Amino acid sequence: MIRLGSLAGYPFEGPRALAGWTAPKVAAVYAVMCLNDSVNKPQEFSIIYVGQSADLSTEGFPFKHPRSAAWIARAGNKFNLHVCWFDIPGGTLRHREQISHELMAVYEPSCNLEKYDQAWKDEWIGEYSNAFTDPLTTGRDPNNRDQ
Repeated sequence: MIRLGSLAGYPFEGPRALAGWTAPKVAAVYAVMCLNDSVNKPQEFSIIYVGQSADLSTEGFPFKHPRSAAWIARAGNKFNLHVCWFDIPGGTLRHREQISHELMAVYEPSCNLEKYDQAWKDEWIGEYSNAFTDPLTTGRDPNNRDQ
């Protein structure tokens, strides 16, 4: 098991070597990872693609997926690729999309064509103050805590 997401909130099955993996017939969010070339941390992975499916067995795993060529190019070879998945029994398409968009914002996977930002803008929530609280003092960029 590996935990991914904001505050590592989602328990994903895996990682498993993608080359020998048979995808289960489940609705899930999945992440394709490559094994980093780190002598000091031999089990360190980089998330390079995040997706979701109503049935993982129909996604074209291991190497018939539309983005598999990009995965192999990024990893150097197909044997550096691993996969993990978060089975969401009864989860709706919207629920799976929400989780996958969050993971794309957090990890910024290089092989995803879609990009998502974690930042917020004033017009999304308006000014935040009322009789019981002061205005928000946090910055708009979650990666820069000095704002």
